[in-house]
Amino acid sequence: MAMDAGEIERLIRAGIPDAEVTIRDLAGDGDHYAATVIAASFRGKSRVQQHQLVYQALQGQMGGKLHALALQTGVPDAA
Repeated sequence: MAMDAGEIERLIRAGIPDAEVTIRDLAGDGDHYAATVIAASFRGKSRVQQHQLVYQALQGQMGGKLHALALQTGVPDAA
């Protein structure tokens, strides 16, 4: 069972309340998405740490209900 874009966005916003989130379905199959997540709370964190925060917000869904997520992260003034 695949996740829909709305659920991905909801989970990310719940885990990172200040995030601006954009989700795109890459293949039209509800299984392969791209996400851009911009948040002031990422300031001072490495790109790896930013991605880890997004994956934590997804509550273990990566590799299960969510098959693939191309992820771009950043802070508002660097976006």
